[in-house]
Amino acid sequence: MNDNSLLNEFTIFVLAIFIGFEVISKVPTILHTPLMSGTNAIHGIILVGAILIAATARDPLQIVLGLVAVILATINVVGGFVVTDRMLEMFKGRQTPTQKEKTPPPPPKGKTAG
Repeated sequence: MNDNSLLNEFTIFVLAIFIGFEVISKVPTILHTPLMSGTNAIHGIILVGAILIAATARDPLQIVLGLVAVILATINVVGGFVVTDRMLEMFKGRQTPTQKEKTPPPPPKGKTAG
């Protein structure tokens, strides 16, 4: 890998950071949870790619960068699932009635139905 190739890859990386930040900052809060659960699948694929790259690393710099990529991708996937699960639990609490509301109250004592 020569210096020109490294500079090109670093430039693409920095541009991807800026574009990603602009796209994410424009997402309305109502769409955050569905998009988060959808991107968790993509991050799972990124994790597999990071593992494959770390497995084929030859020199110490590649090994360290591969390990860092695997760790960060794992944190991202796990954190995404935790946040999505918490948000979905909040919505479940609003939509389903509790067990008390589902069962009818017992008939009053001394009176028969009929």
